[in-house]
Amino acid sequence: MVYEPGQQLQHGYFPTTAIVSLHYVMASGASAESAGVGREGVVGISIFMGGHSTSSSAVVQTAGHAWRLPRQVLYDEFHRSGPLQSLLLRYTQALMAEMAQTAACNRHHSVEQQLARWLLLTADRVPDRELVMTQELVASMLGVRRESVTEAAGQLQERGYIRYRRGHIAVLDRHGLQTRACECYGVVKTEMARLQCDPRYRQTAQTGAG
Repeated sequence: MVYEPGQQLQHGYFPTTAIVSLHYVMASGASAESAGVGREGVVGISIFMGGHSTSSSAVVQTAGHAWRLPRQVLYDEFHRSGPLQSLLLRYTQALMAEMAQTAACNRHHSVEQQLARWLLLTADRVPDRELVMTQELVASMLGVRRESVTEAAGQLQERGYIRYRRGHIAVLDRHGLQTRACECYGVVKTEMARLQCDPRYRQTAQTGAG
């Protein structure tokens, strides 16, 4: 657990090899992932967005490393109004887009489509094709029954897109897996890539190349 709902964050985390899952937990104890954060982002946007705390929780989904920055250091650097501020604001917009797309996906798409989308996004954030996680964990991330994940994973494995053994899921055919995913994967990836590429740097690069 990186932080719990309502807790004031003391650090910002910049994952390098780890993946952190942002969860919303219901009164019943049920939960679902609203977004994942890997090497493309930061955990703890409330530090510099002014909220100080958040109603979500953050849990390490895939073990690995991250840089940890004290909240005051991150806050001060953000308010220098330099390149870091611009980057963090654009990342926050991308994170909001992922959350919105996840909510729509969970409402309108099948469990197989959700699973394919989630596996692709997770695989993009780790250096290896094999993911270490149980079906119970995946079901918790998607907010669905474990039996539904078992059925969907079985269908993807029969097509040769993934290989599943207890506690491990390997992506064997990324292109094939993309054909089973909904448009949500492409939307999130496109928006993340668009917002992480600063137009000012692109213009400078083009001018220099000319």
